[in-house]
Amino acid sequence: MAFQSLLVLEKPLQHLALSDWNNRLNTLRNVADARRGDAFRIRHSSRNLRNETRIEGDWTNYETNEALADRVSELNRWRDAIANTFERIEREMKLLSEEKCSTERELEAMQNPLSVIGECLTMRDCRLGAEMTYDDADTEIKNELCVLENNQLLLADQCQKAWEKLCRLEEVKFKLGLEIGNKEEAEDLDMAQLALDKFAANITYKPDSTRIPKNSCSYQSWLEHTKNMKQLAENELADTYAIREALFVCREKARNMLTSQQERAEHSIRKRIFETQRARNELEWQQLKMKEEMEKAVCEIKTLEQALRDKTDGLKLAETRLENRAQRSGMELCLDDAHDQLCLEVHKLRDIRRRLIDKIDEAKTNYNLLEEHAQKIDVDLENKQHSLMTDIRALDLRQRLKGGEFGAAKPSAQTDRNIELTKMEKEIPKN
Repeated sequence: MAFQSLLVLEKPLQHLALSDWNNRLNTLRNVADARRGDAFRIRHSSRNLRNETRIEGDWTNYETNEALADRVSELNRWRDAIANTFERIEREMKLLSEEKCSTERELEAMQNPLSVIGECLTMRDCRLGAEMTYDDADTEIKNELCVLENNQLLLADQCQKAWEKLCRLEEVKFKLGLEIGNKEEAEDLDMAQLALDKFAANITYKPDSTRIPKNSCSYQSWLEHTKNMKQLAENELADTYAIREALFVCREKARNMLTSQQERAEHSIRKRIFETQRARNELEWQQLKMKEEMEKAVCEIKTLEQALRDKTDGLKLAETRLENRAQRSGMELCLDDAHDQLCLEVHKLRDIRRRLIDKIDEAKTNYNLLEEHAQKIDVDLENKQHSLMTDIRALDLRQRLKGGEFGAAKPSAQTDRNIELTKMEKEIPKN
């Protein structure tokens, strides 16, 4: 029986003892237990951390959304407030512009009264002779010119103030428009940020997102700026109504003052027409009486001249008798009663003739004075007639101030009106 042996080969490594093997096993078991405990603690802490970070992140996002929503609401409130102020400014600017345009039209409308007053003064300056007087009509027309010029200055000053106010309102309106645009842009931007969430497709990391932007300001500065803008608009709107009211009051006051002065001027012109008409009628009566007296004076001069011729013939007769009786001869050439009577007759006739000549000279002088005065009356009557027609034409010119009330009047109607103006109803004979 053969015996076989096995060749045993061992690794040339150090072999551990059983105790070392057991120790190593225990060590591995203990390390595994420790690692499992650490893993359990890590999982537990990770779960707690996940829950805490999720809750904290959600609450932070919620607070951010609430802050954005509050900011959007605040922007909306301030935008609405400023927009209401903006609309008020637009409305006030429109009303103020209308009042300013009305005042400017009133100023332009004063050019017609100015031209009418100038034509009236020029027309009345065409009067002749003693009719060139500083009467009540002239004074009232010049007062009307002063009132009109004062009204122009007053309305022009109010228009200037309204224009300056409109410029300030336009500037404030521009600033408010920029403010409203900025707030609308900020509101839209914040609304867009409020609409974003973590699932949005256009979110990315941003470099240095927490930096403070350039030209930024604090919330208190923004709030103070917004309040100042609204207060600026309110301050500009505070006196706008007063300016509009001042424009209306000045316009109505100017119109009333001018209308009142126009009525006084027309009354004074009508009064002057009546006085001129009365003076003309008086002069016509005087002219008629002067002509009658001149005719009587001419007749009297002719009668006196005839009487003078008669007395001249009688004087010639008496002197011829005396001269013929002076041819007697001898003692017949005596100074008898006939001679004395003839001498007395000659003296009386000479004295009568002298008195007649003096009376004729006096009558002729009186006639010359009457004729001279009649010529003066004729000239003055012509001047008064010219002055009367001048005042009537001036009164006609003033009808343009009332929109041409008599502008299209027919000649017959114009004649009736002139008769009524000159108070000639009782003096013109009826048909």
